[in-house]
Amino acid sequence: MVTGIIGRKVGMTQVFDPDGTVHPATVIKAGPCVVVQAKNAQSDGYEAVQLGLVEETPAKTNKPTKGHFKKANVPPTRVRREVKLAPGGDPLNTGDQVLVNIFANGERVDVIGTGRGKGFQGVVRRHHFAGGAATHGSMFHRAPGSIGASSFPSRVVKGMRAAGRMGGGRVTTRNLKVLRVDADNHLLIVEGSVPGAPTSYVVVRKAVAAKRIKVAQVEKPKKGKK
Repeated sequence: MVTGIIGRKVGMTQVFDPDGTVHPATVIKAGPCVVVQAKNAQSDGYEAVQLGLVEETPAKTNKPTKGHFKKANVPPTRVRREVKLAPGGDPLNTGDQVLVNIFANGERVDVIGTGRGKGFQGVVRRHHFAGGAATHGSMFHRAPGSIGASSFPSRVVKGMRAAGRMGGGRVTTRNLKVLRVDADNHLLIVEGSVPGAPTSYVVVRKAVAAKRIKVAQVEKPKKGKK
């Protein structure tokens, strides 16, 4: 059984429970996806599938990529990701569809995407440095401070936190709760925020280290003294 699916972030909204509890939620258009390549332990050393996201706009391909899709006998897709298979599950073949109904309400998932880029930032915003005093003639406000000793080792050690490009990397948000699954419209609504801007691509997988879902317990009334 496949453990994930490719999707596109639509945006954020709110979901209300019958008792009025409000949940901030993200809407993801998950799938439909098609299996472009199936990998197994005998030929590749591990079991996984390469999924392609089927979109309305046809994908442009070059000659090698066109042969890759022709071998699988599937239409070309622009976005492709590799997803692992659950051990002991049914194997998938090229051409099989993967839909959002692989998830269920209340399930925990991990969402992988590319975070928003913040550009070149200083140490206060990038690394949460406190900075110096703002008054009394201080000229040390948002500077990084000392970056190493002069006598030894006479160099800046690797890993020193400094100003630089912030964001724009691969981000994984773990253990998000699935609030709604709309199989007809290929929509998945998860609680909380996910990486990336609206319309960006994400991979939704079953949680690797799923947290236990807490169930509300009704307290028993205490016995009073007679």
